[in-house]
Amino acid sequence: VLDNCKALANGFTKYGVDLVSGGSDNHLLLLDLRSLHITGKELEHRLDEVYITANKNAIPNDPEKPFVTSGIRVGTPAVTTRGLDEADMEKIAEYIYLCATDFEGKADYIREGVNDICARHPLYR
Repeated sequence: VLDNCKALANGFTKYGVDLVSGGSDNHLLLLDLRSLHITGKELEHRLDEVYITANKNAIPNDPEKPFVTSGIRVGTPAVTTRGLDEADMEKIAEYIYLCATDFEGKADYIREGVNDICARHPLYR
């Protein structure tokens, strides 16, 4: 779980996404979305449309209202339990970044990628 979280953090850093506290020592990451010019509420909605679950979350000194937020929280326990590895975390970081920056142009690509990951790592056999 922790290795996957570090890989996910590295993926976000590669795309220039700001991480609150610079990373994580546990299974959760809090992304500061202000530099991407999207709210947590909007990104949460977009992620739902491409089968990725995440929660909007306030960041320290958040300028947005609590029901909007400037952050999003992502975690690795569920995907790790499902069998995803560090390479998959890099793809998830890419997909979340693309949802924030080019949703209209990349939504189908992201859905296909998420479906591929899920097919390779089914909930049960």
